[in-house]
Amino acid sequence: MSKKNLAVIFGGRSSEHEVSCISVLAIAGAVDKEKYNMHLIGITKEGNWLLADSIEEIKDGSWKNSKKEAIISPDTRGELIVSKKDGDTYKVTDKIKLDVIFPVLHGMYGEDGTIQGLFEMAAVPYVGCGVFASAASMDKFYTKLVVDTLGIRQAIYVPVLKSQLENMDEVVKRVEEKLSYPVFIKPSKAGSSKGVSKADNREMLIKGLLEAAEHDYKILVEETIVGRELECAVMGYGDTTKASGIGEILAAEEAAFYDFDAKYNNADSKTVIGPNLPEGIEEEIRENAIKIFNALDGFGLSRVDFFLEKDTNSVVFNEINTLPGFTSISMYPMLWKAKGYSIEELVETLIEMAKERL
Repeated sequence: MSKKNLAVIFGGRSSEHEVSCISVLAIAGAVDKEKYNMHLIGITKEGNWLLADSIEEIKDGSWKNSKKEAIISPDTRGELIVSKKDGDTYKVTDKIKLDVIFPVLHGMYGEDGTIQGLFEMAAVPYVGCGVFASAASMDKFYTKLVVDTLGIRQAIYVPVLKSQLENMDEVVKRVEEKLSYPVFIKPSKAGSSKGVSKADNREMLIKGLLEAAEHDYKILVEETIVGRELECAVMGYGDTTKASGIGEILAAEEAAFYDFDAKYNNADSKTVIGPNLPEGIEEEIRENAIKIFNALDGFGLSRVDFFLEKDTNSVVFNEINTLPGFTSISMYPMLWKAKGYSIEELVETLIEMAKERL
């Protein structure tokens, strides 16, 4: 049986570029090389699509100096067009019919429905959520609107537009009328806690709003939920969707919250698989994760995050991530490993599932 052509796309223009370049190492390393011809496509922060010749080039970053462009054609032939630089121009050297695509992209321009639209136009099966689910899940504000219809508790929030910050006093007034300090400020579409901050007073609120506005024109200011941070992985679609067990995030003591630095740069931040929870909480979280995933028309995979509120033991939805990290400390692969899926089996399952979309 001839090998299938698999494109694995990584990097991207978002603030999570570096995380993607780590996640792809685990995924590309787990691909069945006997079954697939793997084509590694790296997108630079500037948006250039380049062909990486090996996983080693991703590890050392030399892929960014590649002289080969690798672009997916938007027509329904679904071709990967490889061009080599010749002076100031590129000359096409190869056209490869793609059988499936695995986008290992986090954040904007990769997890927000934009690149999924390209895959749909090219009529190539791809791993992960579709255009709508990706866009709606990436936008925390619209996720909240959907989850509001499910009767699942989530943090009370105040939406803010970047343009409204010109009248900062009015924005601050709106927030303070609805919420008490401390509050969290989040860009509506940023991921990995980029641009997220905690404000204990008005001065910190203003600073946090300005910081969030550097990442998105839509901002959410949320009430602070004091409690445990719990996560659940889901896989499948529709009636086939299943949930993993629960994982708990234990941020480093000096971290104000589980921000980007605490997630990826602080060795004292830990994850616990199968934490001890009050009776019925694990099943409630698993059921809610599936409900939220399906309400957003999820497909393939997502990680759904919750709080377990201190004192009340109330489950509070936080957010959904449609292309969760696959680094060595990432919760999604660890949760499925606890259910018996090796990283190789998980990657193969997701690739095979992609083909069920078309």
